[in-house]
Amino acid sequence: MSPLWQARFFSTVDDFCSLPSLEIPEVAFAGRSNAGKSTVINLLCNQKKLAFVSKTPGRTRHINYFSVGGSHVAQHKKDKTRIDQIRAFLVDLPGYGYAKLAGSYKSHWEQLLSQYVCHRHQLSALVLIVDSRRLFTKLDIQMIEWFSSTGKVIHCILSKSDKLSRSNAVQSMFRASTFLESYTSKSNQKLPFTVQLLSALNKSGLSEANNRILELIKIKDNSYIYME
Repeated sequence: MSPLWQARFFSTVDDFCSLPSLEIPEVAFAGRSNAGKSTVINLLCNQKKLAFVSKTPGRTRHINYFSVGGSHVAQHKKDKTRIDQIRAFLVDLPGYGYAKLAGSYKSHWEQLLSQYVCHRHQLSALVLIVDSRRLFTKLDIQMIEWFSSTGKVIHCILSKSDKLSRSNAVQSMFRASTFLESYTSKSNQKLPFTVQLLSALNKSGLSEANNRILELIKIKDNSYIYME
């Protein structure tokens, strides 16, 4: 089993000052509201309801933290884990581009999101969920540009790949890789951006995504073997 299967809800916050103070790695998940972000998180953690999946995209309006480590599979709801046993955080950011928000709240949300991705020093990497059929929207690009200034890793998951033919999936990967490779550092070096396909339906790409995220939160685990 993957260490990610131990993930459980830790806290929800709606302002930068309320973020957890623990000095442990965080990997944040971002994406357009209907790109399948919550589904990907639940798939990786082998839980159906860890991240909220709404019939109305865009309902998640806070930053939700899930702890990894310190709890046993099937006991995460009862196990009162000590803070010092938590090894990492998975962070579910609000979905963007769909919800109808009041102007004042939208401004607050955008400020919180930009503060978090640009200035949160515990943040090790961003996992960007993008619909493989549509690729990068203007808001996805805005997120990439916010985060690229940090020089940290972006791992892009192209979701819903089962809806593409094999040739279209290859083309989608090529286009996404080419686009991400266009981003460089101030010294004109390639940024550490990676990309993969993933299907929640047939679970293809799950092992690759799991291993990449464990690498990003600095958890080594050789016991997890998922045969796709």
